[in-house]
This record gives sequence, C-alpha cells and structure tokens, in this order.
Amino acid sequence: MLRITSRISLDEGEIEERFIRASGPGGQNVNKTATAVQLRFRIADSPSLPAAVRERLVRVAGRRVDKSGVLTIEAKRYRDQSRNRDDALDRLVRLIRKAAERPAPRRPTQPTAASRRRRLDDKRMRGQLKKSRRPKVEE
Repeated sequence: MLRITSRISLDEGEIEERFIRASGPGGQNVNKTATAVQLRFRIADSPSLPAAVRERLVRVAGRRVDKSGVLTIEAKRYRDQSRNRDDALDRLVRLIRKAAERPAPRRPTQPTAASRRRRLDDKRMRGQLKKSRRPKVEE
C-alpha cells in the first residue's frame, strides 16, 4: 500500500512500471542498462480514489494523461533505477495530493461604492483631458 493522504492509499498493483533506456549521462553503460522508469496509472479504473479526486487528477496532470485516462510519468533524472523509481512514485504521490485538495469555493463579490466612484471619476478626468486636446471650433 502506498500512502497518499490520511484517507487515500493506493494498492501497488494499480501502478504499472516499465524500465526503459534513458538518454543522458552514464557513458557506455547508458546503452546497455534500463535505468529510466515509465510509471503508468489508470485513473479511471482506480478503486482507491474518490470520483472527485479522479476528475481533479485528470485536470492537474494535464498532458500526462492520454485519451484512455492513463497517467504516464517518466523518471530519468538519476543514473540508477531505484532512485528513478522512487522519483516517479514521489511525483505520482504529489500529483494525487494536489488533486485531493478541495478547491476553495468562489464567492462572487461586487465592487464597493468607493471603487465605483473612483472608476467614474477617472473616466470623467480622462474625458476632460481628451476634450482639452481637441481643436476649438469657431462658429
């Protein structure tokens, strides 16, 4: 079990890992060892996540989620497999925690009387300024 929050835990069976060859530093060793991790998590099929968290996770993850609802995280920051695996899991946990936070409801507000008055005064002043630039018309 992978603990996300006090109420949410993921079963390790829900996470699919593939080890792939990474580009970058490592010399000749980089061509023969699969150190990068590609972590895949099916958001829609996860029984561990509440429906609201699933919806927010798709929004938070953005382009990392494909059309079938699979979240893909690639970790190739480090030169060894175990650190990349931990990095990928950590990034997944952070994404789910961010999605688990309920957004504050928006409370519609109205402009104060003073701000309305200031706005109209500014408009009036701007109009006066433009009027003063006009050429005088003689009759």
